[in-house]
Amino acid sequence: MPIGLAVGGANTHDQKLLRETLDSIPVRRPKATSQRPQHLCGDKGYDCDAIRTSLRRRGYQPHIKSRFEERIEKRTCGKRARRWVAERAFAWLNRYRRILVRWEKKIVNYQGMMHLVLADILLSK
Repeated sequence: MPIGLAVGGANTHDQKLLRETLDSIPVRRPKATSQRPQHLCGDKGYDCDAIRTSLRRRGYQPHIKSRFEERIEKRTCGKRARRWVAERAFAWLNRYRRILVRWEKKIVNYQGMMHLVLADILLSK
């Protein structure tokens, strides 16, 4: 399930919501050490130097690959791409018509509905 929740317009790029998403994480993460670094995976939408330096400043080790790189790695190493984890979560969220199209005018109401839906998904799985 998502680590944090940030609500923006449909035409807002994901890079602009990254800081807000990371700030909204409700559970404190453990301190990053050299033995146990904190990893954060992203797709090509986050592939820029500003995002990478921002993540490193926050203590994350960024893993950002394009779809092409994932396909090449899948063929050569025999490993599966991990993109299906996020796509599966989006498919679960699309089952709820109330959040599929945002009808609420207040962001707080929409966030409350998202939290309710995510709790329902976690309890049913």
